[in-house]
Amino acid sequence: MTRPIHAFLVVIGVLMLASPQPSGAQVATNVPAPIPGAQPATIERIKVHSPAIEGNLEGETPDRDVLVVIPPSYAKNRHRRYPVVYALHGYSIGPEQWIKEIHVPQTIEGAFAKGTGEMIVVLPDAKTLHNGSMYSSSVTTGDFETFVARDLVSYIDSHYRTIADRRSRGLVGHSMGGYGASRIGMKHPDAFGAVYMMSPCCLSVRDPKQLDPALIAKLSAVKSREEATKLAWGERALLATAAAWSPDPKNPPLYLDLPMKDGVVQPDVLAKWAANAPLDFVDQYIGNLRRYRAIAIDVGDQDGLRFDAQKLHEALDTYGIANRFEIYPGTHTSDVASRFQDYVMPFFSKNLRFANER
Repeated sequence: MTRPIHAFLVVIGVLMLASPQPSGAQVATNVPAPIPGAQPATIERIKVHSPAIEGNLEGETPDRDVLVVIPPSYAKNRHRRYPVVYALHGYSIGPEQWIKEIHVPQTIEGAFAKGTGEMIVVLPDAKTLHNGSMYSSSVTTGDFETFVARDLVSYIDSHYRTIADRRSRGLVGHSMGGYGASRIGMKHPDAFGAVYMMSPCCLSVRDPKQLDPALIAKLSAVKSREEATKLAWGERALLATAAAWSPDPKNPPLYLDLPMKDGVVQPDVLAKWAANAPLDFVDQYIGNLRRYRAIAIDVGDQDGLRFDAQKLHEALDTYGIANRFEIYPGTHTSDVASRFQDYVMPFFSKNLRFANER
């Protein structure tokens, strides 16, 4: 199934191009073969309270579902501490669907069996009324950026045997999660020591001439939260973008501003969206990016996001920031499971600090 591309989407347009399934459907991904002798990991399902999300106008709960993957040796060696990898899901799915798409715990167990150092892997929920927070900071949705970088990290460090050091924390995400990894990574080097962006979406702003007045008029006429949940996937994606990047506490019921009003483009709203595009703000965070031990970006050769991903790689190269960039054979989702096992986990094993290191 190929999703139609709605011209009215500005930032989310490329994300739609990359996403082959409707919201809620399970994306089929290639499954790596089980590794003989792999030891079982354990998935714990917990809730983490986030002060950063409290009081948001959209009514998002600050008590977020979080999946924690515990490595095989954790229960046996009660004095050992572990690095932690924080893994961010994409738009319109939550962590439960995310682990099915990347075939966790099998791929994590497989990575360990192939020599990756054992780590804790944490997968938080960032799904919202409009299907995604963009891992951004907004009075409408709540501050999901701070939830990940501060509240979640603090909780995990206080409840699990972690190595509570930025050099022992990794941040990875796919699609919207890849955007989250780029955004949070650039702004919060005090929290993480290595960053991996898988097919990051939303790195640049699109041409405002592509806005469709009729479709935006339809969204402007939405009168309730319930009505918003009945919209099409792409329409909800535009609302998610606006809720994250152009919140408006004086504009109920959705508390957001759209990039067009009465058929007229709103430059102030588009400027806010541009301010949230990593390719537009990367120059402001070069000093932060230099603090990372390692940065990686990958994307499929059949993924519309590959052009912006390459631009981000080139921007880092321009500043002399070492980063690994790969365009691999595949679509937006086809190989996320094998990439997670054979590239993401080994990347963090190589670049995070383990307990026996000084």
